[in-house]
Amino acid sequence: MTEILVERQERVELWTLSRPEVSNAISQALLAELTAQIERASEDPELVAVVLTGAGDRAFCAGADLKERRGMSEEAVREFLSGLRRALRALEQSDRVFIAAVNGFALGGGTELALACDLRVASPTARFGLTEVSLGIIPGGGGTQRLARLIGVGRAKDLILTGRQISSEEAYSMGLVNRMAERRTAREEALLLAQAVARNGPFAVATAKHAIDRGLDLPLDEGLALELELYERTLKTKDRLEGLAAFAEKRPPRFIGE
Repeated sequence: MTEILVERQERVELWTLSRPEVSNAISQALLAELTAQIERASEDPELVAVVLTGAGDRAFCAGADLKERRGMSEEAVREFLSGLRRALRALEQSDRVFIAAVNGFALGGGTELALACDLRVASPTARFGLTEVSLGIIPGGGGTQRLARLIGVGRAKDLILTGRQISSEEAYSMGLVNRMAERRTAREEALLLAQAVARNGPFAVATAKHAIDRGLDLPLDEGLALELELYERTLKTKDRLEGLAAFAEKRPPRFIGE
């Protein structure tokens, strides 16, 4: 059974977590498929952006499949968590831009999956929460680290230590969500955002993503040096020349990612 439905629209893909009967919870099978899809996407030079969403209107992803986990040994849980952490890190380090279209509940690992994406779009009914302390554990898929880096230590502690859920409006106000989908579905809004990204030079988009992510924790002078190093790489591309030609000829550029 396919756990993730994939639809292609030129340089954009839509991935739908397809386990609506359990709020798109992350099972071992879904994790294996997610890992494989991230690897495939990262090796596809024609692909620029991926929108990740959940089937149905109720949930984006409710986190780990707790029914499955009840039957797992401690060692199996450790292996699952290790696999989840690798998958989310691979998603972050990919040249592709990942956009979470949060169309409902995103709890525990669901919020961690959204945090690992480059951008997050939310519907008015979306809810976020790292609720692990209510189960006697802590976020283990990177939530304590990514959330604090995204919204600040104080706000991250407020959410993680209470385990409370927040609305999409509150998530937007604190910078967890980039865009609210008010006149469209989260999926539609995220696809428009993905298409806006995909119109640009693929190599430039990937390089800009890495410049931001790799420079985040560097001292400013080191971050500026990194930016210059990566900028120099774009100077050697065919896409840079195409961008200049398209501007001069008043036409849309035809980027090839080289």
